[in-house]
Amino acid sequence: MSLHVGTSGWAYPAWKPVFYPEKLAQKDFLQYYAGRLSAVEVNYSFRQFIKESTLQNWIAGTPERFRFCVKAHQSITHIRRLKNADEQVKRFLDSIQPLAGAGKLGPALFQLPPNMKSDAALLEDFCAQLPRDFQAAFEFRHESWFQDDVFRVLGKRNLALCFAETDELKTPIVLTATYSYYRLRRTDYTADDRRELAERLSRGLQAKREIYAFFKHEERPESALYAEDLLKSAQVAAA
Repeated sequence: MSLHVGTSGWAYPAWKPVFYPEKLAQKDFLQYYAGRLSAVEVNYSFRQFIKESTLQNWIAGTPERFRFCVKAHQSITHIRRLKNADEQVKRFLDSIQPLAGAGKLGPALFQLPPNMKSDAALLEDFCAQLPRDFQAAFEFRHESWFQDDVFRVLGKRNLALCFAETDELKTPIVLTATYSYYRLRRTDYTADDRRELAERLSRGLQAKREIYAFFKHEERPESALYAEDLLKSAQVAAA
């Protein structure tokens, strides 16, 4: 069983003192975070490629089981919009290679613009550029993508449909890979909502799926607390 749960980001001083201890220095946030949660989604990679020295610090400061899920650079998804993006993809893959080499790389997140409509042929051409053993999750923010032709493209390459939910849009639960990727970004999650999520994830664990789940990044500490609760609850339910 493999469950990786966390939040989108960790560097939030406003999480003190509810999640981070009051006197904890910000440089020590990641190490503390990794002691309570098992993964993090890195979003600032959308605007800049991460320096290798930064990645090496992350690797050294987290336990072996910890995973980083890195959002693909905007040059791929928003500027090129998946088309003729060979050079951008290569640069992105090269930039996250230290995490892969350390065994700490989770699926990369390719988040498409909300105004980008479905194009299964384009998606298939783009996916052909990715290494065969590369894990990736695709977050579609236009409803036209939720169709069988798209699901087949992802399934053929063992790439995940990102199960994203916001107050406005919810991705259908369609399994296209041996791993699952959840982005939990509604305004609020009640205790009942989180209980239902834990049960869903536990069923996936019992089916021997690898699962990644992230609550949205916010200045409030509830995201981290929800993630910690979900991690524990799903593990207990799956046992």
